[in-house]
Formats: sequence, C-alpha cells, structure tokens
Amino acid sequence: MALLALATQPLKAQTIQLADQPGTPANIGVPALQGVGIDQTKLNNQVPLDVPFVDENGRDVTLGQYFGKRPVVLALVYFDCPMLCSLVQNALSGTLAILKLNAGSDFDVLVVSINPGETPAQAADAKAKMVTLYHHPGTETGLHFLTGREASIERLADAVGFKYKYDPAIAQYAHPAVITVLTPEGRVSRYLFGIDYGATDLRLAIVDAAGGRIGSIVDQTLLYCYHYDPATGRYSLAIMSLVRIGGLLTLAAIGLSIGLTLRRQRRQAGAVRRTAAGVH
Repeated sequence: MALLALATQPLKAQTIQLADQPGTPANIGVPALQGVGIDQTKLNNQVPLDVPFVDENGRDVTLGQYFGKRPVVLALVYFDCPMLCSLVQNALSGTLAILKLNAGSDFDVLVVSINPGETPAQAADAKAKMVTLYHHPGTETGLHFLTGREASIERLADAVGFKYKYDPAIAQYAHPAVITVLTPEGRVSRYLFGIDYGATDLRLAIVDAAGGRIGSIVDQTLLYCYHYDPATGRYSLAIMSLVRIGGLLTLAAIGLSIGLTLRRQRRQAGAVRRTAAGVH
C-alpha cells in the first residue's frame, strides 16, 4: 500500500500517531514519514527556471519554458504510484473540469514526476488520462507532464518546499498530497492540500497568483472577502472584510437617505414659497 502523507498541516505537524503498544510512547511517529510534508517557509520562493526536464513527447525542456505568461499549477507526483498520486491527479482533473478558467489561456498545469526512473511514455499516458477527465477541448497545450533526473527533481522539490522520501523496502515514495500554485514569474504563491481541491480555492489561488491580471471584477471582490489560510491551504471567509464592506454600504445608505430627505425638504419649502406668492 502506498505511503500516505496528506499535507493538511505545515511540516512540523506531519506525523501519524501509532496505536499504543507496551513500551512504545504514543507520540512516536511513523519513521518512514519523518521529514515528509510541506515546508511553507518557501512561500514566495523562486523556482529554478534553468532546471532541465523531458516532456511527454520526449523533448528536452527547461522549467523556464512554462513561465513568463500565466500562473502555473504544479503537481509533484509519480506516474507509477499505486494510490495517492492517482488521487491527486484525478482530484486536480475534476476541479479543473468545473473551473471557469482555462488551461493554456488563463494558467498552465505542470505535472512533474518525482521518480527519476519514469519515462516520457508514462508521462504521455498520464496526460492522456487528464485530457479525458478535463473535458475542455483545445486546452491540451496548457497541460504539461515532465520527467527528469534526480538532481533536477530535487532542485524543483526543494524550491517549492516539497519534502518526500523513497522507501527501498517497498520501492515507493512517501510524499505529501498537495498542489502548488506559482506566479507567472515562477514564485511560490499558494499551496492547496489534500485530495479534494475546491473550485473556488483553486480559482482564487490562480487569480491571486496572476496579480489581478486575469479574472473578473467578481474574482477581485472575492479575493478581498476571502483570505488564504496557510494552515489549511484554503481560502476562508474574511469576516472583518465583510464587516468593512457592510459598514461602507451602511454609510452609503445613510448618505443616500439624507440626500433624498434634504431634496424632499427643499421641494416642499419651494412649494410653500410658491403658494405664499400666489404662484402655481
């Protein structure tokens, strides 16, 4: 069974408690998962754009080819993963399918294998599956699946704070379940944890990473009303923002009411003066 390390908390909280056993402290974590998780001190960190990889068509590329125009949604997985990675990819595909932004025009998707032994053919198969699940014809050019050497994978993973570990006993990788949203320049903007990425969370993360260059006025308003919670990797309703907006709307309503009252009073006073002067 695959080693699961669902990244729903920062790295320091990444442990799974063992069942109580005689002579075993209850706070001892699973050894294989020690050091596995997300290092959120890497927020705003720059990914190395010169790192070489190979795309799903077998072409040599660098990370820099996927940056400069749009935000990038990055998923670090491996294609032969028996469980967790497929859940991450399926969850991402499902969320993308209902997103009102399009890959290739509003953002790009970059899925990179953490297993240096995997091949472009495996990457191509994984892309074909995502294309089928995505259901957005014509967006294939915005979906990119890469493989690479261990040194390249480690540089990228370290840059985004993705902590993983290979377990030779079972020939599998222990790794967090997370997608990372990067700015068009290649800086870490947001993490979304787990295997259930809300469409609102992903949309706001992409709009946020774009610095307001994409999305509607509604999206910009939502960014004001919601704030990103790094502890959960989600956007939560910012109550104080709503209070401020409510206060402004109340002031505007009071001002409008006063204005209408003064206007009505002026009309009434004018009518009285005209009546007194015998003017109809």
